[in-house]
Amino acid sequence: MLSIRDCLDYCDITDDEVALVAEHEGIPDAAAAQVVCGLVQTPEGVLLLTNFMLDLVERANECGDKEKAAKAESVCARFMADHPLTH
Repeated sequence: MLSIRDCLDYCDITDDEVALVAEHEGIPDAAAAQVVCGLVQTPEGVLLLTNFMLDLVERANECGDKEKAAKAESVCARFMADHPLTH
């Protein structure tokens, strides 16, 4: 049986990326890991995940939580570098 770590490694996803999606969607990390692994397989899914992360950056900035915004922005930048969208 595959572990969540196996799935994340296979999909080239980090725990931080999963945590952002879990926070955005209000779901447990294990469920978010499954969602992320599925979405990352298509350009549309990568775009959706990027938008989730950017939304959290915006929310943190609106709340004045600069530290959280900076972390989310860093995670999003890494995600975008690892999963570039080709147009």
